[in-house]
Amino acid sequence: MTHTLDTIHAVRAELDTVFTWDYEQSRAGLVKLYEKAKTSQWNVSTDLDWSIDVDPEKIGQELGGGSTLRFQALAEAEGSPVRHFGAAEWARVSVELQNSLLSQFMHGEQGALLCTARIVETVPWIDAKYYAATQVMDEARHVEVFARYLDEKLGTQYGINENLKGILDDILRDPRWDIAYLGMQIMVEGLALAAFGLMQQITTEPLLKKLLRYVMSDEARHVAFGVLSLQEYYRGLSAPELRERQEFAFEVARRLQRRFAHTEMWERFGVDPDAIYRTMDEVQPPAQRMFQQLLFSKIVPNCKKLGLLDAGDGWLRQRFTEIGVIEFEDWVDTGEEYGSLDEVARDREAAGS
Repeated sequence: MTHTLDTIHAVRAELDTVFTWDYEQSRAGLVKLYEKAKTSQWNVSTDLDWSIDVDPEKIGQELGGGSTLRFQALAEAEGSPVRHFGAAEWARVSVELQNSLLSQFMHGEQGALLCTARIVETVPWIDAKYYAATQVMDEARHVEVFARYLDEKLGTQYGINENLKGILDDILRDPRWDIAYLGMQIMVEGLALAAFGLMQQITTEPLLKKLLRYVMSDEARHVAFGVLSLQEYYRGLSAPELRERQEFAFEVARRLQRRFAHTEMWERFGVDPDAIYRTMDEVQPPAQRMFQQLLFSKIVPNCKKLGLLDAGDGWLRQRFTEIGVIEFEDWVDTGEEYGSLDEVARDREAAGS
């Protein structure tokens, strides 16, 4: 196979590989999570029915109510780059939007694969190394399942969104092991978990619905892993160190919001993505505000559980208040929730009954 600069992307980083000769599993929460992970593995090839026919237009119509409407609200705005779009164009947008969304999930899962391999290498606790090793397998499976669904059922993929690419690069360049946890486990995967949940509730396409249920089962454990690990570590950090983590988390959050403007999709339509950004910011469609707020429904309570919301002078609380997502702070955090999202175990129990 010939590799080109379009398909191979290297990120240079300097970091320490950390061994530990202490093999005692002393962190009960991580031990429980590890045991759950070992019994909740699933196989893309055998646990999903790939014979199911998929209608991309139907998926687009179903999911478009939560996605396409965000952009259709721009149609009447002065100077909008989509004023000329008619029914045919918006129908195509609904299809392409789902391809773009699932493509970014696929790319994000590869980012999670690499970040979790990094955690195995750099985290100093044996409990965390054990669990992170199971997550590496989970993430490989997620890349596989999204790639297969896109190729076999939707017929097209999109390249990685520049905002997502920049986030992943920054996480992987940083030598501090907790930044990989915070950036990937709490922020990127926390947002993905919320998005998966929204899509899974809406779609009636059986293959996609089951695929998302199973991926969510894994993702809930991954986010819980970040919460349980960082909660302990952050209790020992100084105020300036915590402020640095607060600023990093908020910067990632803002860039994740931009990711969902789907730059790569608009370029395929010949529409200037910057014009979409500008018009979105001017119009502030209600559907857009609601969509972006829901994406933070996992991130905000998890940041609170870590002590990041109110650390120091409450800098992160102020920022989340300004962008209108602080209302989620008392929603259940994933460290408490993951057990209820084990769809793999639920299906196996039902099959055995």
